[in-house]
Amino acid sequence: METPLGGDEFAPRTTYLNTSKCGLLPRRTVAAVTALAEGLAAGTTGGSGSFAVVDRARGGFARVAGVGPDRVALGSSVAVHVGLVASSLPPGAEVLFVEGDFGSLITPFAVRGDLKTRFVPLDDLADAVRPGTALVAFSSVQSADGRVADMAAVREAAAAHGARTLLDATQSAGWLPLDAGAYDYTVTGGFKFLMCPRGASFLTVTEEAQESLVPVHAGWIAAEDLGDPYGPAVRLAGTARRYDEPPGFLAYHGAERSLALLGEIGVDAVHTHATALAARFRDGLVGLGHRPVPGDSAVVAVPGLGGRQADLAAAGVVVSAPAGNLRAAFHLYNSAADVDRALDVLS
Repeated sequence: METPLGGDEFAPRTTYLNTSKCGLLPRRTVAAVTALAEGLAAGTTGGSGSFAVVDRARGGFARVAGVGPDRVALGSSVAVHVGLVASSLPPGAEVLFVEGDFGSLITPFAVRGDLKTRFVPLDDLADAVRPGTALVAFSSVQSADGRVADMAAVREAAAAHGARTLLDATQSAGWLPLDAGAYDYTVTGGFKFLMCPRGASFLTVTEEAQESLVPVHAGWIAAEDLGDPYGPAVRLAGTARRYDEPPGFLAYHGAERSLALLGEIGVDAVHTHATALAARFRDGLVGLGHRPVPGDSAVVAVPGLGGRQADLAAAGVVVSAPAGNLRAAFHLYNSAADVDRALDVLS
């Protein structure tokens, strides 16, 4: 716990505790993006990028998510993935959300105007699933304050009432073990704890859920045979690739390297490391007379302390302040020295 994981892959010039907003890029990721960009500038790539590299990124996320690559679709943002799911619901379907959850998970349903949306506190989510609930859409970890959902309870309640589940793992994938196959859908933005360039985002879909999920933005990239891009696709891919957006090659050339690094270190090791640092920070905050949100999340929030963000920034400690909370997120590149530096400034 005392020293960062990842060796010399990272070179922060600050005490960086802001992975909930954006993760640091490993050196190998920067090198991959730079090499592709230089090739594109020189006209030596023969195209926009490598589909083989993109497929390796798909496989890298599949290993993090605990599913096969055939269950993973690639895109550019969580909102696009969620919009795909939202478009599949019949008019009048009820969608259950957590109060204050992130907008990209909620807005694609809300803008339809013909769905029933219901909001409940996080702790009441499982009990709020009822007959007639079509979908429970929730984040594994709340963006504003780092609270971790009781995911097993929500799954059990949804199964009991015949509701489908959509899990947003953007704030947890990379430090909290993920079993994506336990949910009908998962969505994950890659630019936080997965340390990918922004523009890499991942959707998982179970085989059963595929039966009603129409690939409404299918392009030639969704075809089973990529050899003939002209005219309508004769047959769409038989895997979740049918939901792919055309890949942003720069983002995915980087994502392949970041996910490889995460695979080398292991999510379990990251979980142990990051949550121990977060616990050290919570204990230190309590010692200073503050009241952080309790729990064992790698994300620590202190309600009402967001005004100290500027003081920390002036001292080279990078955090964020969503909803007035002081929010610090710990990841594999952080150390006990980072925790103590932040506490020293706050004292």
